[in-house]
Amino acid sequence: MTKVAVVGCGVVGSSWALVFARAGYEVAVYDALPASVQQTLAFVRTSLESLPPDGGGSAEDVDVVCARLRAATSLEDALTDAAYVQESAPERLEIKRDLYQRLDAAAPPHVILASSTSGLPASSFTDHLVHRERCLVVHPINPPHLIPLVELVPAPWTQAGVLDEAAALMERVGQSPIRLNREINGFVVNRLQSALLGEAFRLVEDGLCSAADVDKAVADGLGLRWFFMGPFETIDLNAQEGVAQYCRNLGPMYYGLAKEQADPREWHAALVETVEAERRMLTPANSLPARRLWRDRCLSALVAAKRRVMHEEQT
Repeated sequence: MTKVAVVGCGVVGSSWALVFARAGYEVAVYDALPASVQQTLAFVRTSLESLPPDGGGSAEDVDVVCARLRAATSLEDALTDAAYVQESAPERLEIKRDLYQRLDAAAPPHVILASSTSGLPASSFTDHLVHRERCLVVHPINPPHLIPLVELVPAPWTQAGVLDEAAALMERVGQSPIRLNREINGFVVNRLQSALLGEAFRLVEDGLCSAADVDKAVADGLGLRWFFMGPFETIDLNAQEGVAQYCRNLGPMYYGLAKEQADPREWHAALVETVEAERRMLTPANSLPARRLWRDRCLSALVAAKRRVMHEEQT
């Protein structure tokens, strides 16, 4: 495989274009709005010029990487000679159903059609296709050029070989794929995040602490451990004899907490206004773009540091 097509040039599609071009692939970039394609090309160049090679950039010359990108004039043009399509269209079912009808008709049957959707199961927009067996979800964590995790979620009819090929491609381009055995609402990452967000909003709503203190609890506490190891390894290392001992000692406490937390609540308007007001005091609305750039610089530095640490540990 030497060429991929990126269809949809929003924030996620632009980041995908960088991922593939950085890894050496020819990338055809298409969006129904030509201006969005040009914004993607500009984003890739700016990112490569500002990021270090070990922090999301590339050791290659910027012009060399950017030369791998081509603005496609139509969907059919983007699919020419492509062996893989990464679709990042808007999260609206009717848009995706129509788009996949066109993709299925225009792309040869061997071409993998992968969606970046954050929550729509592939079965909801590919059930009507002739070659639906080559479709799946390949959901990145935004922005994928800095955060490597990607979730591979098959539809009930996705061929096993398609999942294998998509996983292999993700590894070749430097991503870190995980596979789900079947479709589930929210996939893995959003389900984990929803549990934490639900409790975060409850703590604020019940007056236990401020939104800023919840953020600090994660940023200066849980997040430092979760930055380089997951929750199961965390508890495995937090007991002298490992995870079984941890569960014997603290399982009852967590079960009690789970029963307290089995209280799903809507994020009602007054609660959102409270959190919004606190956040805007810390980061005014007109400072959000600059704060996002700060986030990306931090992510880049952390990615570089993590790679160095992990490499040192393995050598």
